[in-house]
Amino acid sequence: MKSLLLTSLTLFIFCFSYSANANYDRNKAVPVEKVLFGTVVSARNISQQELIQDKNSGWKTFGGALIGGVIGNQFGGGSGRDIATVLGAIAGGAIANNRSQGKTVVIHLVELMIEVDCAEQQCQQFMVIQDFDQQMVFHHQDAVRMVYLANGNVRIDKQF
Repeated sequence: MKSLLLTSLTLFIFCFSYSANANYDRNKAVPVEKVLFGTVVSARNISQQELIQDKNSGWKTFGGALIGGVIGNQFGGGSGRDIATVLGAIAGGAIANNRSQGKTVVIHLVELMIEVDCAEQQCQQFMVIQDFDQQMVFHHQDAVRMVYLANGNVRIDKQF
């Protein structure tokens, strides 16, 4: 079960990271507002951690409380049994809740300082943070294009 969950989470992250790298949907044309050409002044790889919440944590907590209550009900007699049942339910719920807090996912990003060509602009510099793409690693003085998409996103690509 854990391997199935891990495989599903890995596929989800892979699919999410692929679509996040492109900033537009696959096989879909997106209007371009403008394109600026320039060079990379600096490129720095950074990362961001995100906590992915487990959407089933409520059910897991309920299940843990139920199992804890059943186990606690096996001990004592009379009012002692009732107390053991309640304590078992509280302990089971707390344990299940602590185990299902979520997973931390690290998202790799690249921070780019781009200086646009002086012929097109007043030699302005722009800072862009975008998803890291292993197929497109940026270095100092790389010729790039800054693509402004109609959906409000900006994408930096190498000029070939």
